[in-house]
Amino acid sequence: MAASKRFKAASAQVERTKAYPLPQAVALLKELPGASFDETVDVAINLGVDPRQADQMVRGAVVLPHGLGKSARVLVFAKGEKEHEARNAGADFVGSEDLAQKIQNENWLDFDRVIATPDMMGVVGRLGRILGPRGIMPNPKLGTVTMDVATAVREQKAGKVEYRVDKTGIIHVPVGKRSFSAEQLVANASALIDVVMRAKPASSKGAYVKKITLSSTMGPGIRIDPASVSTAA
Repeated sequence: MAASKRFKAASAQVERTKAYPLPQAVALLKELPGASFDETVDVAINLGVDPRQADQMVRGAVVLPHGLGKSARVLVFAKGEKEHEARNAGADFVGSEDLAQKIQNENWLDFDRVIATPDMMGVVGRLGRILGPRGIMPNPKLGTVTMDVATAVREQKAGKVEYRVDKTGIIHVPVGKRSFSAEQLVANASALIDVVMRAKPASSKGAYVKKITLSSTMGPGIRIDPASVSTAA
């Protein structure tokens, strides 16, 4: 498909070989010709790791200071007192076997995040083939299998995002909307990049962060200078 006139015009304003300081990259992104909708702003981080090695799998979660522009729909698998905690914390759906059966039998997927108490993982485990490919299977390493369901729900509602290096060594995560202020986008992108930098595996050799790129849904990529991130926010 040929590039649109808007995309060509936007690309012409970006120096492809230049690595911009994060605040400058965000300012440039907001100046570029935009699409007719509120585009999502993404950060892609190319890491010098081998994802095939278990000890080089970079994965985790971070609460973005300014969220993602919408409140996530949170489903919680819990019973008893933990069910009440989840509802009071703002969970959209709370249940156990009933919700699992609805997902399995009706292909119901009207939620964005899934949290479970440890005792419910026997039920949730049966949903692995459905939730796993969508990246929303509860995981203790990501704080989504926990007895502290209230905190987990509030974090997800506040804009907690998960990151995971793919098979090509790239982490790709949304950090907000184009309509966000430059300060909000800088803070969100900085929070993500900082936590990924600190997650460097001990077994990783050579350059850990190879390249960081900022882009909107329909816009060109803008390279970010990794050295600018620690002082960007």
